[in-house]
Amino acid sequence: MKDAEICQSTATDIAERVRSKSLSASEVTEAILERLERLNPRLHAFCTPAPELARQSARDLDARIARGESVGALAGVPIGIKDLVLTKDIRTVSGSPAYIDFVPDEDDIVVERLKAADAIIIGKTSVPEFGFSGVGDNPVFPTCRNPWNLERTPGGSSSGSGAAVAAGIGPLAVASDGGGSIRIPAAHCGIVGVKASNGRVPLYPGCRDERYPGVSSWESLEHIGPHARTVADAALMLSVMGSGPDARDRHSLPGPEFDWRQCAAAPDLRGLRVAYSADWGFAEVDHEVRHIVEHAVSVFERDLGCTVEHVNPQIDNALESFWGVVAADCDLAGMRKLSAEFGDSMSPHLVEFLALEWRAEDLTNANMARKKMANRLAQFMQRYDLLLTPTLAVPPFELGIQGPETINDVEVAAHAWLAFTFPFNLTGQPAASVPAGFTAAGLPVGLQIVGRHLDDPGVLRAAAAFEAAQPWQSTWPSIVLD
Repeated sequence: MKDAEICQSTATDIAERVRSKSLSASEVTEAILERLERLNPRLHAFCTPAPELARQSARDLDARIARGESVGALAGVPIGIKDLVLTKDIRTVSGSPAYIDFVPDEDDIVVERLKAADAIIIGKTSVPEFGFSGVGDNPVFPTCRNPWNLERTPGGSSSGSGAAVAAGIGPLAVASDGGGSIRIPAAHCGIVGVKASNGRVPLYPGCRDERYPGVSSWESLEHIGPHARTVADAALMLSVMGSGPDARDRHSLPGPEFDWRQCAAAPDLRGLRVAYSADWGFAEVDHEVRHIVEHAVSVFERDLGCTVEHVNPQIDNALESFWGVVAADCDLAGMRKLSAEFGDSMSPHLVEFLALEWRAEDLTNANMARKKMANRLAQFMQRYDLLLTPTLAVPPFELGIQGPETINDVEVAAHAWLAFTFPFNLTGQPAASVPAGFTAAGLPVGLQIVGRHLDDPGVLRAAAAFEAAQPWQSTWPSIVLD
């Protein structure tokens, strides 16, 4: 099998071939590492590649298979790990000068589970500093770039994970999402990103441990999930990461009452009631994005047998409240100490956030706004099986900014383009971004699929059905084909 074919294979296919001995884990690893070496100097998707550790893991797996031992669900599948997720013996910088030499002595739970499933970790993927951004800039490493246009952002904060999967530097990558950070790069990079219900995928020690200020933040908002090129691959990765609770995460849910992989197989959506909100009733949305997403939504009614209603759930623009929840959620004292020591070399927008003074009423008001959002959307979802929106209000934009100052020539706040993602971190609902289409300039646009509380199966089924009706897997950025 040629290296290009390996790099463009699904995780499901790679694991099956490695288990059947028609392909070795070492062959797969070498093909992916060659592509990483070739493309990363332009993409900067990986901030800390781990080629020798990957090669050793592949050799060990091949030896076990040769001895006839059973192997895991991700046998031989190369995976990048977001640089906010702790990895034993691999540097975890979190995009910050404060952690430039930090090598954890333990793995995050999801990394433990991926290793136990015999995935091959090929390195750490780039992030903005401590994940406090929807784009890919940080003060330590070169800015991560979008494979579809190297002058555009891949989104964040799972910047490198999205760019790597879109460029075929591994079929899967670990992403995390505190305000949209799985779904934002998925939309901007033209791949699948799934934020499962809060608690489905346990989190530790990231988001749980005061030893790691910045890394251990956003406890009630954060989700860890997959970046993949297909819904089936995302479900495969979730079957490993979301296999049940862990005592180290007090928020983790009991084992799922469903099979993640089965949810993505032969889905039937006929008869479902689907709500579509184009703009929440208040958000400015790029005209081209709106047109592309509306075409995607029409597929649910025309081809998939759903009843689609254009309706807004009457939620407030709670972005200010969201940042209040972030402040209450993170280790503010610990991060302020880091800022006092390293602030001159940290990201200016992060230093500015850490300097804000919060009254008790600000934080309790933010929490009350969160409760209002959750209650409103729970009531709204009683009438609908699914909610569809654009994932983002704009296509990928130029590097070096936190967000566009205008949309459709209308002045907007810097984070206005994220209006559709953060509400579902406040509610904890499952949500996925899937490719909806491309702009005239060839830039990806995402469709967000949101389910009821804990209805992860519904989101995966809808994503898989849409993928089957409007396939995207064979479309690759030109950087891959150069």
